[in-house]
Parts: sequence; structure tokens; C-alpha cells
Amino acid sequence: MQRRQFIAQSSLACLILAATRQAQALSLSDLSERDASAGVKAALEKGALAAVSTLGQTDGFLGNPKVRIPLPGNLERAADLLRMTGQGKKVDELVTTMNRAAEMAVPMGKGLLVGAVKSMTVEDAKKILSGGDNAVTTFFADKTRAPLGQQFLPVVTQATQKVNLAKSYNRVAGKLAEVGVIDGKDATIEGYVTGKTLDGLYTIIGDEERKIRQDPVGTGSAILKKVFGAI
Repeated sequence: MQRRQFIAQSSLACLILAATRQAQALSLSDLSERDASAGVKAALEKGALAAVSTLGQTDGFLGNPKVRIPLPGNLERAADLLRMTGQGKKVDELVTTMNRAAEMAVPMGKGLLVGAVKSMTVEDAKKILSGGDNAVTTFFADKTRAPLGQQFLPVVTQATQKVNLAKSYNRVAGKLAEVGVIDGKDATIEGYVTGKTLDGLYTIIGDEERKIRQDPVGTGSAILKKVFGAI
């Protein structure tokens, strides 16, 4: 009797060990294209929506040192002088306005970001899975930067055109850009802030991507656990 129990227990232990080894051996090559594509789409959508939620609220930009939009280079260098001449309030007003504009613009990008996920091909999914830690971010930047920039610009323009210091910057920066002293994309406050808004958005998407890759179990998603746990 004891011998039969010992044999049964030994057999069960062998089965458990074999199952464990098989599970540990699961790799990217064992995943079906359907699972891989579903996992990547879930990761993309999760990262994008989390980034929009984080940034598209009061102090989403202004209160986050990682993405807070500073004054453009030339104006930043002149800020101390402006404060010394009693224009500190105007400087602070412009910084706040720029960041508030970014916070208002970001939620408008939700549809484009989700649309990019839905249009993703199996080939896109493979590149993301085999790519580095910022493959998701790169995908979004390639697919959405130009159209998002067009969508954000009017919102940013409407906010910044009310600030006199922004108008002054545009007059000076426009002339400097003409002679090559500053980059053309920074020739207006509107263009500068729009670019920085996009940079901030992709930065936070990148943070979300790293969280998923480092701890797929912690996402609470079965498909993310299966796909990213295999990498």
C-alpha cells in the first residue's frame, strides 16, 4: 500500500516538474501570431490611455518635472534678466500657460492613438515584441506624431496668443530663425509647445511600456502576462 502511494506521489511529482519545465520553456517563438498581436495591441492601448489620463489633467505637465515644459532656450536664458526688471510675473504666466495648453491638448489625441493601435499589422507586432524597451513608443511616434501635432497646434495657439510675452517671443524668434540662429521649429511659442507636448506624451507612454515589460503579471491582464512574460 505504501509502495503504491510512493509510486503515485513520485509520478505526480514528475508530472508537475515536467509541466513546470514546459512553462519555463515558453518563449516568443511558441506564441501564435494571434496571441502576439493581441498582446501588443493590449499593451499599446493600455500605455496610450494611461499616458493621456496622466497628462491630460491639471498639473499633468506643470506638476511633473519629467515633462514640464520650460521656456524656449533663448527666452529661458533671458528669464533672470526679465525677473530683475520686474517682469517675473509675465515669465511665470507664460510658463503656466504653455503647460496648461499641453494639458488641454493631450486628451484630443486619444482617438488617434487608439486608431493607430487598431490599424497595427502583425508585422508591426513582431517588430515591437522583438524590439527594445521603447519599441511601443517608437511605433506611436512614427504613426501619430505628425497628425497629433496638427491636432494639438490650434489648442496651443489659442491658449498662448493671449499672453503678451509669447507674442514678443514670436516676433524676435521669427527673425532669429530666418538667419539660422535658432531652429525653425522653435520660431514660435506655438510650435515649440506643440513639439514639447508630443515629447511629453511619448515619454509617459515609454514609462508605461517599461512597466508592462518589467512586470506583465502586475498589469492584471492575462494576454499581457502571456505575451510579455514570454519575452
